[in-house]
Amino acid sequence: MITFKEMDKSCFPIYDQVTQNVEIKSEYQVKRVDNGLGGLMLEEVPVTPKIKDLSVYERACDYEKEFDVSNWRFYMAFDGEVPVGAATVAGTDPKINMLNGRTDACVLWDIRVADAYKHQGIGQGLFEMAKAGAAKDGYKQMIIECQNNNVAACNFYKKQGAFLGKIDMYAYYTDPDVRDDVQFIWYLDL
Repeated sequence: MITFKEMDKSCFPIYDQVTQNVEIKSEYQVKRVDNGLGGLMLEEVPVTPKIKDLSVYERACDYEKEFDVSNWRFYMAFDGEVPVGAATVAGTDPKINMLNGRTDACVLWDIRVADAYKHQGIGQGLFEMAKAGAAKDGYKQMIIECQNNNVAACNFYKKQGAFLGKIDMYAYYTDPDVRDDVQFIWYLDL
């Protein structure tokens, strides 16, 4: 039986035990219409399948090295004692670029489900907890980042009622490993 719990920062070592693999089979290609003056068009296209491990970029044990996490919330899902899912909502912090100085918004910093537990409603349960916690804390909007090659995440956020508000084709340009990834920023009214 899967149980969901709100945690504190002492959970970071077990939080990081939950894998962050993304199965990539397709991606949203961004096409500029009239060099962008006519807008942008997204087209889902198949790509060579691969697994992208996001844990290379994101470890809960490192959060406090860069941020004040005192107003962040952490949620986890367990199968018995085994951690199988996790989510983080980052509260107001001037160091978080996605907030652009806003104090009425928070960021869904991370959401992950262990490979063997995907498509069982765990992500949905964690998202509902994150959304409820953010609303309880008085935030009006949740900001969510993902990439164009995480089609499953894009579809999930759309299903949750979020809307795609920003597309940055050069957000990761300085990192050769992900230079071609496109940053999508989603907004969810709470």
